[in-house]
Amino acid sequence: MLLGFHAFSYASHDEINILILGDSLSAAYNIPVDQGWPRLFSDNIRAKFSQSSVINASISGETTFGGLQRLPQLLADLKPTHLIIQLGGNDGLRGLNLNQSSDNLRQMALLAKQQNVTILLIGVRMPPNLGAAYSKRFQSMFENVANDQNIAYLPRFLEGVAASEPALMQADGIHPTARAQPALAAKVESFMAEFLRAYSH
Repeated sequence: MLLGFHAFSYASHDEINILILGDSLSAAYNIPVDQGWPRLFSDNIRAKFSQSSVINASISGETTFGGLQRLPQLLADLKPTHLIIQLGGNDGLRGLNLNQSSDNLRQMALLAKQQNVTILLIGVRMPPNLGAAYSKRFQSMFENVANDQNIAYLPRFLEGVAASEPALMQADGIHPTARAQPALAAKVESFMAEFLRAYSH
C-alpha cells in the first residue's frame, strides 16, 4: 500500500475498486480520518456492496495539475474500476488559469476512460468574495468538462452545508466540520450506488 493512502478495505482483482482523488475536502482536513466523508462513504457502500473497496488518495492543497501528475501511477498501481475526482477548488482559490485547470480535468477523465474506469466528477463553488463573474466561470469549468467527457457530475458539493448552519463549517469558512461529513458521504453515495449496481450485475 502506498504511503499516505487511506485504504478502508482491500480488494481482490474481481472486486469493485473505488479511487478518490481529491483535495482537503476529501482528505479529512482538521478532523479524524475515520470521520471524513470518504471513510463514511466506504462504510455505507460496503454495507450494500460487500465486494467493494475504497482507496482515498486525496491530499490537502492538491490542484488539478497535481492530480493529473499523480493519476497515471495511481491507475497503474491500484487498477480502480471507479474514480471520483474532487479537484479544482485550490485552482480557483489560487487564481490559477482556469483554461489549464479544465484541460487538466479533461486529461484525467481521458486517462481513466482509456482503462474503462467509470468517473464521477465533483464540483465546488468559490467563496462569494471572489465575485459573481469568476464564480460563474469556475462552476462552468466542471459542467463543461462533464458534458465534453460524458461523465457523471455532482455539482455544488458543499451546497446545504456551507450556508446552512455555522456548526457545519470550520472557522476558515472553507472546510466542513465532522458534523457535515455524513451529509457529504450521502451525496456521493447516491451517485455511486447506481454505478455499482450496474457494475455488479
